[in-house]
Amino acid sequence: MSATPLLEARDLVKDFGSTRVIHGVSFDVMRGQTLGLVGESGSGKSTIARLLLRLIEPTSGSVLFHNTGNATPHTYDLLQLNAREMRRLRRRLSIVFQDPYAALNPRMSVRQILTEPFAIHHEQPASGLEARLRELLAEVGLEPSALHRYPHEFSGGQRQRINIARAIALRPELLVLDEPVSALDVSVGAQVINLLRELQQRYGLTYLFISHSMPLVRYLCHRVAVMQHGRIVETGTWSEVCDSPREPYTRQLLAATPGLPELELARTS
Repeated sequence: MSATPLLEARDLVKDFGSTRVIHGVSFDVMRGQTLGLVGESGSGKSTIARLLLRLIEPTSGSVLFHNTGNATPHTYDLLQLNAREMRRLRRRLSIVFQDPYAALNPRMSVRQILTEPFAIHHEQPASGLEARLRELLAEVGLEPSALHRYPHEFSGGQRQRINIARAIALRPELLVLDEPVSALDVSVGAQVINLLRELQQRYGLTYLFISHSMPLVRYLCHRVAVMQHGRIVETGTWSEVCDSPREPYTRQLLAATPGLPELELARTS
């Protein structure tokens, strides 16, 4: 059975004052798969991530989200929802930011950080909150003792694991990964990428993976969209884009990013 879209972005435009930074961008994120959005710094990738989740408002366009998280599946245009409707739907959508240090409140313990999504959405885990928090830590490879500690007590890779645990706490359907390992050492980043792949396979998560690294895209993504100057210039499967690129810009990206042996880039799918 062919994959169906979970999210459809159509003709997204974003202006900052008189400057247009996103020029009519369209793409689909297929359910249970990973779309890699790849390009150089300044190409508009992170702006797209924030537009999709309405962390910033678009100038025009639409974002269709095919929610299956309840008994009556429904399609929403996220850009047409009011604040209350959008807040209700945010439990189905989550994001992991680039900087694992800035994304965590240093005054909050890990217990408080992981409890926050449940408190915001007034959700009580069926197994009980304490059991769910311990389960989340185990899912990202951390010990239960982490609950009592604060962000400054962890390494960068461990902090990003905490960010991932928070992002998956409510079992979202879509996870936006905005350069999630670019601030980490290569070997630590490889471990985090492998964790993300394992979580996707285990829970059927759908990812939008934003990166400037073609080797990471080749390893993690099913489909790839290449961005340049706020436009998508090439799309296709990972093998089409990474092995047989059509655009000179895509070939430049491939040439500019060396391989990452720590990932053991031998794909099985």
